[in-house]
Amino acid sequence: MVAGTAWALGWPVERAVYLAPVIVVGFAAVAGLLILWGKVALQGLRETKRPRLVLALWVAGIALLVLLSVLGVELPREG
Repeated sequence: MVAGTAWALGWPVERAVYLAPVIVVGFAAVAGLLILWGKVALQGLRETKRPRLVLALWVAGIALLVLLSVLGVELPREG
């Protein structure tokens, strides 16, 4: 994790080693949130009357976000 973080952020490995506890806790927090959100999404999908429609809408929404990001569409900023 430390070497991957150093590479991804362009940090020297020494800096990432100093921050290793923070990096490990951050990865654990992200993993915990993904597991929690996955369980909540799965439970919601099981309880709905039309799970295929809900799943199709989720996939379509994510695909739209990816497409707009790839195309470089930027939302207007306030101010």
